[in-house]
Amino acid sequence: MIRVVKEGGSIGIDFIRQLKLRSEETNKQVEAAVAEIIENVRTDGDKALLAYTKKFDGRIPDKMEIRRDEIKALADRCEPAFLNALQNAADNIRDFHMRQKQQSWMNTRSDGVIMGQRIRGLAKVGIYVPGGTAAYPSSVLMNAIPAKIAGVDEIVMVTPPGKDGKPNPEIMAAALTAGVDRVFLVGGAQAVAALAFGTESIPKVDKIVGPGNIYVATAKKQLYGTVDIDMIAGPSEILIIADETANPKFLAADLMSQAEHDVLASAILLTPSEKIAEQTVAQIYEQLEHLSRKEIIRQSLDRFGAVIQCRDVDEAVAFANELAPEHLEICAANPMEYIGKIDNAGSVFLGNFSPEPLGDYYAGPNHVLPTSGTARFFSPLSVDSFIKKSSFIYYTEEAMKAAQEDIIRLAKAEGLTAHANSIEVRR
Repeated sequence: MIRVVKEGGSIGIDFIRQLKLRSEETNKQVEAAVAEIIENVRTDGDKALLAYTKKFDGRIPDKMEIRRDEIKALADRCEPAFLNALQNAADNIRDFHMRQKQQSWMNTRSDGVIMGQRIRGLAKVGIYVPGGTAAYPSSVLMNAIPAKIAGVDEIVMVTPPGKDGKPNPEIMAAALTAGVDRVFLVGGAQAVAALAFGTESIPKVDKIVGPGNIYVATAKKQLYGTVDIDMIAGPSEILIIADETANPKFLAADLMSQAEHDVLASAILLTPSEKIAEQTVAQIYEQLEHLSRKEIIRQSLDRFGAVIQCRDVDEAVAFANELAPEHLEICAANPMEYIGKIDNAGSVFLGNFSPEPLGDYYAGPNHVLPTSGTARFFSPLSVDSFIKKSSFIYYTEEAMKAAQEDIIRLAKAEGLTAHANSIEVRR
């Protein structure tokens, strides 16, 4: 089910390429179908939106927008223990992201020149939240809380109706907890298009964030430029580096926690210990039979899973930096000694008691992370994802004249004589 590789030296670059390529395959039929949906929503607005809702979700909800009092009533139907857990998670997420908040600044030089930078939240942000059988309240928290902290004026959430045509109460509870302003019961590529262009009912937004199926992801990709998006997310990934002190039972559980996402998910263990490798594989087989998504896990591990025995932990760290995984666990006697050596990873989990689901739901750092090796140059979703920056400049007459010859020379060197003239007329 899961390959076991005894490299005894370098770890296969071909395996890394295989993992990165798995998310690059484009389904041309999906691309074409999404392009048609986007165009129809752009031209026909709510009419197209409702037609696609009936086609894909089976029925049109009684109302598209859920009022605030209705959201509260739905949230009140949730178990008190769930609501308490949701609030605790939100508190942790809010505390972590508050530390990311930037301030505008201004600097005045001795010659009277004033320069600075203004930080402003985006005006409107759209959040896509899967609904029905794949409901993720945690995604509401992770996307909406940083946006609120950034100063976004209005957060608009779209989520598909359940089979009964009604909203998911747990998602409504998360929306209430996170401070979402408006909620619309619509999903799929059509909901993404509605947020991008605006319809009679749904406002146009400046940025769209949140996970979804291949149609939602393709719609976000095609609409990038019309609106901003968080990232083009690929299949989920976990890479675990473990030394001889790690617990194979924990390692197996953590590998499968990501493999259960879908059949394209990747779960890899790197360890210099043959004993740890063997015992982890045994634990996978033992634990798998008790898991509800075992068939998905089995396929994922068969296609994109591996237990690789490397020479030492340093070689494993080098592999991690090359792969740039979404999630990286370091299960070692002293995990903190390796954090400074990790250059490329979406989120790093240190020690035997910091499993990846801790970050998915509760600890505070964002779980919207770069995938498919893009952690080499992309960062997790954060408060910075929801702000815009603009600079400002004030020069006195004396300061401008002191700089004018340099500016004129630079402008003429580029052949832009009108630029030079704009300075020369002020002599």
